[in-house]
Amino acid sequence: MLVNVERKNVALKPLGSFILVDPFEERTETESGLYIPESAREKDGTALVVAVGDSVDLGGGLQRPLRVKVGDKVLFDKFAGVKTQVDGKSYLFLRETDLYAVLIDKTVEA
Repeated sequence: MLVNVERKNVALKPLGSFILVDPFEERTETESGLYIPESAREKDGTALVVAVGDSVDLGGGLQRPLRVKVGDKVLFDKFAGVKTQVDGKSYLFLRETDLYAVLIDKTVEA
């Protein structure tokens, strides 16, 4: 499903446990320099978090904040989410449960 928003100066704020991500580009060539046709490219399921909802509803009136924040790089189920376009740029709405991990740059931690 694709939701297309073509309005200037529009920002998307996810609700509840939804997370808005900007998927990283698919590789267009192999490490040895061979071109990969679009029909053979695999989505790798990594993205940059650009907006997060308020909280996860735990039931019984309990809530908790989401475990990811804007700027995190995440690994997600490549078949999950709702695609949307804002001003020609593609994004995905995911639920926190669609995420597998936050990618941590080891060179920054050292």
